[in-house]
Amino acid sequence: MPSRSVPVELRGVLYFATESPVWGGGRAFYDPEQEGRVYARAHLVSAAQFADIAAQEMYRSPGEDLDLSAVLTSGVAQLGSGRYETLVCAGQMDGLPVLTFTAPWGADDVTLVPPSRAYVSFVASGLLEAGAWDAGTVAAYVASSRGAAGHWSEEAIRGLIAE
Repeated sequence: MPSRSVPVELRGVLYFATESPVWGGGRAFYDPEQEGRVYARAHLVSAAQFADIAAQEMYRSPGEDLDLSAVLTSGVAQLGSGRYETLVCAGQMDGLPVLTFTAPWGADDVTLVPPSRAYVSFVASGLLEAGAWDAGTVAAYVASSRGAAGHWSEEAIRGLIAE
């Protein structure tokens, strides 16, 4: 488990694309090159924990350390061409790098795919649990995200959060 978790706002946009075999709809991706604001949760984890989480999301075997020198130096490191195989340093918090992973493509370069009910509920509940935003703010944010917009209303997302 992370030693702590805090809400953060990052420069960029959240978008949903590709098809998740687990969730049955679009996956969440981060495009740091777009103008906007991303609501997220930062989890304080060790480098080994980050490597393990990244490996699982990349469908790789966990247990190997990641060389983080490139992402810490340049702000981005591409480990492969697949989804979640691009590491991004989105800034610093309390003197520590804020690292995440996303796709090598941007929000404008891929077909958007609406997220499933279960995934919207998971994402929205996680943001609400961060404690920085109320249910209305979270619902409006997720509903306006690329891929969710036009498929998920604020009202529907508020209903999921309330369940």
